[in-house]
Amino acid sequence: MLKMAVLVSGGGTNLQAILDAIDSGTITNAEVSVVISNNPGAYALKRAEKKGIDAVCVSPKNFESREAFNEALLARIQSYGVDLVVLAGCLVVIPKIMVDAYPNRIINVHPALIPSFCGTGYYGLKVHEAALARGVKVTGATVHFVDAGTDTGPIILQKAVEVCEGDTPEILQRRVMEQAEWIIMPKAIDLIANGRVSVENGQVHIK
Repeated sequence: MLKMAVLVSGGGTNLQAILDAIDSGTITNAEVSVVISNNPGAYALKRAEKKGIDAVCVSPKNFESREAFNEALLARIQSYGVDLVVLAGCLVVIPKIMVDAYPNRIINVHPALIPSFCGTGYYGLKVHEAALARGVKVTGATVHFVDAGTDTGPIILQKAVEVCEGDTPEILQRRVMEQAEWIIMPKAIDLIANGRVSVENGQVHIK
C-alpha cells in the first residue's frame, strides 16, 4: 500500500479529487496518510478531518528562518513514513533537502501543458491569464515529478483542454481543473502505486 502525504495551501479541490478517486477505486493500492498545509485556514485541512485523515499545519510564520521551516516540514513528512509526496495546489517552494530526500517521489499538478506557461511566477490564475493573453487555442494540465527546478521535472501525464471564446481566467481555471487536473492526478497516483512508472534519463516510462 502506497502511503501519501498531500501538501496543500488552499481549498483542496485536487485533494478532494484524490480522496474521491480512492473511494471509487480509480486509485488502487494507495492511501493518504496525512494532509499538510502551510496555511492554518486552508479548507483542505477540513476535508482531511472529515475523512479521518491527520490534518497538520506547518506554517513558515512559526519559524525564525526559511531553513528552519523547511527542516520542520521535511521532518513532519518523514514522521509518517510516506512513499510519495503529492503537491495538490501547494504554493510552498519545495526545498532542495526535500527533493534530495524524495527523488522522483514528489509529484505536482501544473495547470498548463508544460513547457508552456510554467516556471517561476506561473501559479494559480496567473497561468490562465497568461494563456488567454497569448491567445492559445488549447491549454491543459501536467502532472510531473518535482526536481530542483521550477516545473522542470520529468513529465508523467498531460491532458489538453480547449480554450473557448469568451473565457475568463476563472472560467478557464475551472475547466482545466474539471477536465484535466482532477483526472490525471489520480491516474498518475494509481500508476505509481501499482509500480507502472519508471524514470530513465529524465524521462518517464509507463508500462
